[in-house]
Amino acid sequence: MSHLWLLLHVLGFPMWLGGGLAAMVAGLSGRKETRAGLGAVTRAQTSIQKMVVTPGALLVVFSGLILTIRLMNAMTTSLSSWLMVMQGAGILGALIILLGGLPIASRLSRLDPEGPHAAHFDELRRRQKVVASAAGVLAVVALVA
Repeated sequence: MSHLWLLLHVLGFPMWLGGGLAAMVAGLSGRKETRAGLGAVTRAQTSIQKMVVTPGALLVVFSGLILTIRLMNAMTTSLSSWLMVMQGAGILGALIILLGGLPIASRLSRLDPEGPHAAHFDELRRRQKVVASAAGVLAVVALVA
């Protein structure tokens, strides 16, 4: 059973990081789009966020917690500091995605980039960049640790 949890843990990371990179590339290519085209770009980013990044982050954190519990039951010594860094960064990154990235992306997909809410649209895009970057950095820290 540990092998299944480890497989799920290892499969979740490419979903999280790869989806984040795909959303970033979509955002960078959106710079060349007109204001009308930004709506399609943000809807694509929202789809990536909902179907790839968030499930990947949840899969990584949940399977990581299960693996940690199994490890603690099997050993008598304390956990490695690198393991704690990995857990802390992973949990914090996933919380940022769940509480910040997903709601921002959902709001962005419903706004018209050209209409009366254009200023709010731009502000949400700036927030999305910051939140996604923070979650991505924490995911890389967890991966390296």
